[in-house]
Amino acid sequence: MTLGERLKTARKSKGFTQDGLAEKIGTSRGVITNIEHDKTEMPQHLIINALCNTLEISQEWLLYGTGEMSNSESLKSSNVLSEIYSISKDLSIEEQRYILDVIQTYKWHFDQKKRQ
Repeated sequence: MTLGERLKTARKSKGFTQDGLAEKIGTSRGVITNIEHDKTEMPQHLIINALCNTLEISQEWLLYGTGEMSNSESLKSSNVLSEIYSISKDLSIEEQRYILDVIQTYKWHFDQKKRQ
């Protein structure tokens, strides 16, 4: 089963149309269609997170077909990442890069504290 087939299976099992799922995660139906037809080599990470959160499936299962279809730990992370995506998708590239820099700087400082 391909990533596209797994997405379609999960989408249908949750009762979403392509339009409904696209609207829920803040993207276009074309993005969903392209993923389901395996026309996208590797979807953006934030799209994957939003899909997994909305469909309540694990990233490992969606991307690679391994592990359990549903994973509560990945869902917690996906909720946060999905919200970040929803908030930042309308920002300019420059603004998105700034936010990424802030997150990377925070992570670096957090990692430094853990080492002490």
